Amino acid sequence: MAENKDSDLQKIKELIEIMKRNELVELEISHGDDKIFLKRGQAQPAVGASGTGAVMAGPNVSAAPGGPNAAQSSTPQAPFPVSEPQLEEDLVEITSPLVGTFYATPSPDSGPYVEVGSYVDAQAVVCIIEAMKVMNEIKTETGGTITEILVANGQAVEYGQVLFRIRPD
Repeated sequence: MAENKDSDLQKIKELIEIMKRNELVELEISHGDDKIFLKRGQAQPAVGASGTGAVMAGPNVSAAPGGPNAAQSSTPQAPFPVSEPQLEEDLVEITSPLVGTFYATPSPDSGPYVEVGSYVDAQAVVCIIEAMKVMNEIKTETGGTITEILVANGQAVEYGQVLFRIRPD
């Protein structure tokens, strides 16, 4: 049964790549009783200081009901600190293995798994990504110190998006 889920997940990843390559915003596929609908964030114009338009892409998705933050109100909450992106060659990136909602805490009333400056061992859980009502623990592949957290609690993430950067031991 796990093999079937892996196969389905691989097919979804392939569809996402096709969407990216062809700059598609939505994709709907029906095959018998099976249906899949994928929607990417749309590019939105932003006005820079010089008045010229720039294009920024980002998903407009909120946390799904029933997730770890379901008990919280829908009013904006103070997010966990998110680092400013840095580019250092010796850092290891932890990327999202799937599309879903990023959660920095195991439950709404507990502290985050990691913070900037936290030391983590290899295979340590650093966050949860909820996809289709399933909570997926994301683990490090290497030990080291968390130098950056690039997403906010409750933020939608895409496959391959960088979540953390770690300075390895």
